Amino acid sequence: MALLSNHRSVVGPSKPRLLRRLGPGLISGASDDDPTAIATYSQAGARFGYDLCWLALLCLPLMIVVQEISARVGRTTGRGIAGNLRKHYPAWVLYPGIALLLVANIAAISADLAAMGSMVQIMIGGTTLLYVAALGVACVLAQVFFKYSRYVKILKWTTLSLLSYPCAVFLIGVDWGDVASRLVPRLSADRDWITTAIAIFGVALSPYILFWQASQEAEDQRVKPRREPLVKAPEQAPAALERIRIDTWAGMAVAILVGLSIIITTSAVLHAHGQTDVQSAAQAAQALAPMAGPFAFVLFAIGILGTGLLAIPVLAGSAAYAIGEALKWPVGLARQPLEAKAFYATIALATCTGIGINFLGLDPIAALYWSAVINGVVAAPALALMVIIASHPAVMGAFTIEWPLRVGGWIGVGIISACIAGTLGLSTIGNQ
Repeated sequence: MALLSNHRSVVGPSKPRLLRRLGPGLISGASDDDPTAIATYSQAGARFGYDLCWLALLCLPLMIVVQEISARVGRTTGRGIAGNLRKHYPAWVLYPGIALLLVANIAAISADLAAMGSMVQIMIGGTTLLYVAALGVACVLAQVFFKYSRYVKILKWTTLSLLSYPCAVFLIGVDWGDVASRLVPRLSADRDWITTAIAIFGVALSPYILFWQASQEAEDQRVKPRREPLVKAPEQAPAALERIRIDTWAGMAVAILVGLSIIITTSAVLHAHGQTDVQSAAQAAQALAPMAGPFAFVLFAIGILGTGLLAIPVLAGSAAYAIGEALKWPVGLARQPLEAKAFYATIALATCTGIGINFLGLDPIAALYWSAVINGVVAAPALALMVIIASHPAVMGAFTIEWPLRVGGWIGVGIISACIAGTLGLSTIGNQ
């Protein structure tokens, strides 16, 4: 994880130049399509057909903007978001946000493990909770004990699992003319439509990948020779900013391509056959088998397991980076466990807590709902503070973000705020 971005030591100079530029942005985009996101996109396709494809496309420029701001903060300052908040803002701003991020990430880890455990149980039988525990423990052990270069290779191969979703599209009959005709934006006052639209924005603009990408850019400077914060080495800026832009565009494009592929597949197979109620990623995969054939089921299953194995370390890692930076711990997956004991302990604790939640028998749909609410509460102020930091010459020196990024960042803040207000409003109406 830490780092596909350490690509030179893993990919080598003989690989294409483009591959050497892909790192934190690609991992962030890939991990954004975790089993929770897969369930959201599957629900959108099954319930509304192709009608929400345009909304997924609308998320792409917003994702690119907010993730590029995140990457530039980390690369320019040599600190993650939490590290910059600690340096420039009072503790009452920092610590509540970090606490909410931890809660939201643990809830997402729990939901992702549940989806992965259910998927394994569907495939081979057995006990779901046993698979939940085994997968969670495997993620922790890989992060703590695998050699750095080996773990990077695992993450690279895991990212390839995302290709299963575009491949699934070609196994089914898709009316591409119908898809194209639905790309014209259409709004609806239907409650379920609004809820699904909010959910799509929620999974696309997840706060954990904001924290992750900034921290990974900062970590790169600790593990790569001759790479320094841009405020100290401005001569590195042209190449660094170009790499960040390419990396971020590629990662977010992958994330949206996967999301669209899931919406299109579930629309063409499930919605077209009247199956509109999908509650989880595993249920969506299982429903595809009798209608689209066993190979489509296998591709969906591979994607759920692969993205889960990628997202869980990112969720636990982003929480550990945020807490560690806030408390001035030694942080980083390139460090040995004894060099960063508290950092690795946080990763283990977050993951094991996610495992434990599954044993409590809590309603997974309710857990996902409240995870989304907490994510919104964290994401809106975190992104607002990030835009302010990235626009401040005292922090960024000569590398403050340009006005298009500032405008795009504030639009992102507005959309996230509207989503959380809409979620709470719908909840209030539903309880009356």
